[in-house]
Amino acid sequence: MLAQLFRFKGGVKPPTNKMISVQEPIGQAPLPARLFVPLHQSIGGAPNPLVQAGDTVLKGQLIGGADAWVSAAVHAPTSGRVLAVEEHVAAHPSGLPTLCVVIEPDGRDEWIERRPVDHHSLPPERVRELLRDAGVVGLGGAAFPSHAKLTPARAVTMEHLVINGAECEPFMTCDDMLMRERADEIVRGIAIFRDLLAARQVLIGIEDNKQEAIAAMQEAVLRLAPDYRVVAVPTRYPAGGAKQLIRVLTGKEVPASRRSTDLGVQCFNVATVYTAYRALAGGEPVLSRIVTLTGNVERPRNWEVWLGTPMREVVALARPRADSSSFLMGGPMMGFELPDLDAPVVKATNCIIAGSPGLFPPPPPEMPCIRCGACAEVCPHELQPFELYWFSRARNFGKTQEYYIFDCIECGCCSYVCPSHIPLVQYFRFAKSEIWAREREKQAADAAKERFELRNARAEREQAEKAERLARAASARTTEKKAPPERPQAVDSPPAAAVREPAAAAAVDAEAIRKAAIAAAMERARVQRELAQPKNTDRLNAEQAREIAAVEARRAVLPATAEPAAPAAGTGPPTGSQRGE
Repeated sequence: MLAQLFRFKGGVKPPTNKMISVQEPIGQAPLPARLFVPLHQSIGGAPNPLVQAGDTVLKGQLIGGADAWVSAAVHAPTSGRVLAVEEHVAAHPSGLPTLCVVIEPDGRDEWIERRPVDHHSLPPERVRELLRDAGVVGLGGAAFPSHAKLTPARAVTMEHLVINGAECEPFMTCDDMLMRERADEIVRGIAIFRDLLAARQVLIGIEDNKQEAIAAMQEAVLRLAPDYRVVAVPTRYPAGGAKQLIRVLTGKEVPASRRSTDLGVQCFNVATVYTAYRALAGGEPVLSRIVTLTGNVERPRNWEVWLGTPMREVVALARPRADSSSFLMGGPMMGFELPDLDAPVVKATNCIIAGSPGLFPPPPPEMPCIRCGACAEVCPHELQPFELYWFSRARNFGKTQEYYIFDCIECGCCSYVCPSHIPLVQYFRFAKSEIWAREREKQAADAAKERFELRNARAEREQAEKAERLARAASARTTEKKAPPERPQAVDSPPAAAVREPAAAAAVDAEAIRKAAIAAAMERARVQRELAQPKNTDRLNAEQAREIAAVEARRAVLPATAEPAAPAAGTGPPTGSQRGE
C-alpha cells in the first residue's frame, strides 16, 4: 500500500551533484600518525578528561566522561600513548581551539574488553545510560546526544518513529552509501529505538533520487521487520530537515515552541541508529564515521574515518586538484568553510567538499534589498526573511525576536534565491549570536544581583540574631541583679513576666540597658573631668573661706584693745643671762 505523502511549504531544488561520490564502495581510511580527539563533539556539556599525558590507552577506552544528562562520552579510536591533553584548533567556523586528547597510535589497534548486551534484558533507563556512555549522538549534523531524545513523553503516546534517510544536502552521500551497504544493521538499530520509545509505527523516509538505497532498505525491512515502512519522498531541499520530513510522512506540523514528542513523533538519522546497534550488540563505542569526500577532487568517494584524524590527511585521500581554493565541512547550503585543515574529524563531520573558483565562483556584490518576497516564498518555516534582514542589520534584535528569528533553521533557501545576492543567513546568525550574548550577560548580572541580595539578607539575619542573643543575655543579667523580693501571689494569677510577650520583654530590657549604659558613661566623664583639675589651687570652698576670714578679723582686733602689763618690782630689763646669752 502506498503511503500518503504531504507537502511542506517552501524549499528549493539545487543541483544535487551526488553521482560522482557513489561510484566506489565505502573505503577504510588509514590511521594517522597522531589523533587529536576533541572532548566536546556534541551539543551540551563538554566531557571531563579521564586521561593525562603519558597514559596508555586501548581502542574504545573512555577518555572523556559525560558531565551531564545532555552530554556524550568520548573514546580512544585506537590503542596508543597519550601525548598531551591540550588545546587544538577545532572544526568550527571561528577556528578557535578546543580541548583535545592527543594520541600516538602504537599500531597494535588493541581493543578493550567488549561486552555486548541484549537491550531486551535491561530496563530502558539503563539502555539510555549505555548509549550515553558509548558516545551515540545524532550523526545527521546536529550531534545532539541520542539518549536525551529517547525518553518518551509521559502524557502523549508515541505514534511514529521517523528514520531520516533523506539526505537532501547537495554533494553529500554518506547516508546513501551506508543504507546501500549496511541496511541490516540500520534496521536492527531501529528496533532498539522503537522499543525504547514504544512507538506504534516506524516510517523510513528516503528521497526518491536514491533508488539503490531504497531497494536495499526495503529488502532488509522485508527480511527483519515487515511492519516497518520505507517511503520514497520527493527530492526537494530541505526535505531532510526533521520537521519537514515529519510533515511529509505524517502530516503533523511541529510548532516552533514545542517538541515533536509532544505530538507523538520522534526522528533519528540512519547513521545514528546504526551506531546505536554497534554500541549495544557489538560493545563498540562511536570511534569513527563515514565522510563524503567530493568536489574538486580526482577521486570522490566515501570513507570511514577515525575520529580525531586531521582533515589534511583525510582530504589527501581524495587527491584534491591544484586549483582547489577552499574546503567546506558539510554541504554547500548549510556547511561552512574550514579555517584550518589541521582541525580534526568529529562526529558532526559528514562531508568535506573541495571548492574551486569554477565550482563555487565568488558571490556577486551584495545589492540593496528590493523586498521582492522571493525569500519568504521558499522559507520552509513560513518566516519573513526580508523583515528579519532589515532588523538584524539595524541591530533591532527585539524586533527580530518578534518575527521569530529563532525558528530559522539556517537552511540557506532564502540566500539561494535572493536576486540581490544578500547573505541572509549570515545576518541571521549574527543576530542570534548577539541575542545569546546579551542573554548570557543578563543572566550573569541577574545571578550577581541575586548573590548580592542573598549576602545582604544573610548579614542582616546574622546581625538580628546576634542582637537578639545579646538582648537575652543582658535581660538575664538584669533580672538576676535587680530582681525585687518575691511577693506572695495568688496561686491562680501568673507572674507579670510570664504574661508579657517574649519579644516585647526583650525590647523593654534592651531599652533599659541602653539608658543605664548612657548614664554610666556620663558619670565616668564627670569623674575624669574632676581628676583632670590641678591639686594645688587657690579656689577654696565656702567653709574654708569663712574660717580664714574669722582668723583675720581676730588678728585685726587684738593689737588695738590689749594694753602692755607693768613690770614687776625689782625687775628691769632682762639681762644677758636671762636672754640666754
